[in-house]
Amino acid sequence: MSQSLLLLSLLGVEEVTGVASNWRSWTVRIFHCSFWINDYHLFYKMSNSHPLRPFTAVGEIDHVHILSEHIGALLIGEEYGDVTFVVEKKRFPAHRVILAARCQYFRALLYGGMRESQPEAEIPLQDTTAEAFTMLLKYIYTGRATLTDEKEEVLLDFLSLAHKYGFPELEDSTSEYLCTILNIQNVCMTFDVASLYSLPKLTCMCCMFMDRNAQEVLSSEGFLSLSKTALLNIVLRDSFAAPEKDIFLALLNWCKHNSKENHAEIMQAVRLPLMSLTELLNVVRPSGLLSPDAILDAIKVRSESRDMDLNYRGMLIPEENIATMKYGAQVVKGELKSALLDGDTQNYDLDHGFSRHPIDDDCRSGIEIKLGQPSIINHIRILLWDRDSRSYSYFIEVSMDELDWIRVIDHSQYLCRSWQKLYFPARVCRYIRIVGTHNTVNKIFHIVAFECMFTNKTFTLEKGLIVPMENVATIADCASVIEGVSRSRNALLNGDTKNYDWDSGYTCHQLGSGAIVVQLAQPYMIGSIRLLLWDCDDRSYSYYVEVSTNQQQWTMVADRTKVSCKCSTVSTLSVRSSRAAIRRTAARSRGQGSLARVRSSTPTPCRPPAAAPCLPAPAPPLAPPTGSTSKGPPGPIEGRGKDWCPPPPPHPPARRDLC
Repeated sequence: MSQSLLLLSLLGVEEVTGVASNWRSWTVRIFHCSFWINDYHLFYKMSNSHPLRPFTAVGEIDHVHILSEHIGALLIGEEYGDVTFVVEKKRFPAHRVILAARCQYFRALLYGGMRESQPEAEIPLQDTTAEAFTMLLKYIYTGRATLTDEKEEVLLDFLSLAHKYGFPELEDSTSEYLCTILNIQNVCMTFDVASLYSLPKLTCMCCMFMDRNAQEVLSSEGFLSLSKTALLNIVLRDSFAAPEKDIFLALLNWCKHNSKENHAEIMQAVRLPLMSLTELLNVVRPSGLLSPDAILDAIKVRSESRDMDLNYRGMLIPEENIATMKYGAQVVKGELKSALLDGDTQNYDLDHGFSRHPIDDDCRSGIEIKLGQPSIINHIRILLWDRDSRSYSYFIEVSMDELDWIRVIDHSQYLCRSWQKLYFPARVCRYIRIVGTHNTVNKIFHIVAFECMFTNKTFTLEKGLIVPMENVATIADCASVIEGVSRSRNALLNGDTKNYDWDSGYTCHQLGSGAIVVQLAQPYMIGSIRLLLWDCDDRSYSYYVEVSTNQQQWTMVADRTKVSCKCSTVSTLSVRSSRAAIRRTAARSRGQGSLARVRSSTPTPCRPPAAAPCLPAPAPPLAPPTGSTSKGPPGPIEGRGKDWCPPPPPHPPARRDLC
């Protein structure tokens, strides 16, 4: 019936009760409409099985802003209000159901059977201000709050209400805004509130701001209003780097302003040994807050201790290089000083782009950097000159006064190349000295770049060496193959363990002669080595692995000379040694062909990052034997034996050396 009505409607008639006057035209019209009806049936079936309802803005209604405005309008008048809050003698009518729906605190207060749950109850609030409570009600009713036009005191009260009534999203958003408006006048009271409510992000930002502006903070009015707990949290920090005399005077003023507190506990935060004898006698002693014995003990510690053993304060700027002109650093000793801190780690050659010093036996020469102010560091990066295959040995010392030096890095017995990524326990220092002790080519120590910083990155040290957690035999870490034959540069270290065949993707050496030697950029305390032996046929290998720190004395860490090894899978060799070079020597190879091939991998699970050197000049492509047209693996060659391996490339011609 519905199809008939549709047809009649399309024909332009309301009802058919007889024969049409012009039957020819009706026939044609019906004929055309019948085709349309068939198409309609098909469309109707497709629509039912696959509804055509695209997800567009037209299909979604979002009138949240209207809802927010209408609910927010309830705050303007007292219509429908059933509870009243009184803050600073100002009445705030509200609606129980809205408050209960938005806040667990109000749900328990208004519907928990207590006195406040009675109809038309008035609830006084004593611990806030009218301005802050107005902002909170607006947020509860509309989900919006305007912070930019409010004073810091109101914002802190608003933050307190967000914490008290359980609005974590509001608490986070307000804290983020407060982080952006920190200044000398408001940082102390902001830190006090952040500490009270355990807001880690806001607390951290306040500490960083105060660390970088320590002396200004000490003289601000807000410092006198700090709570005792917040005060001690500030001045006990090693990174609160103000002169100790200024800290003492600021604490003295705080004690006068807060006479009811325990002054003895406050004064224990002063690091008396850092003060001079004149300051102890003329500033500390007249105050009467410290006993004569405490002053004498400080003088004794100062006179009997090494300077670097004193508990110095220093600037702390995490994850940022502070050996820059921006932070006032400068090179005070060494030759060609200007190149070291310019940040250019690409443009250097035989003639320029590096600093240097002559290497002498008594290690009196060196390159010395003076930081802009005493700083806390635990990470140093240096780039040794690496345009050829030379290696260096060196050590690094730090000091506060250029008289007492503490050695933090000692690589004087190791061969090192290129980037050095060095870690050590955090120390406060003002001066850093790098002393070269060996160069494999001449008697000059060359350094291209220097960086130092404090890093929050975790690292493990063993006997002063890094225990890496990841593979350090990589090109990115500047490891290099210094002995062995390969068609492509760094085939052994490029990380590709899939793309290798008869012709490429491996490094080899002749059986019974030579070895494959990998030099790491710096010494590491490694715990394992992984090798992938060439496995494109059914041959097997025997070999052993040695490690060394100087390429002179070698220690065997894996002996597979009596085992037939196939590396269709990766084998792990247990190692525990501090070494900068790794040597793998094949004892024999069985199977078709004559080469001991290794496609390697990675000395891995080791621990934080490492630095590394670059390769010497790449070996030329390994050409097939003369007269050979085979694309298969090298086989026996007349007069050479089945284990023949192409010799290493000849040494390049002599050239002008680096000065």
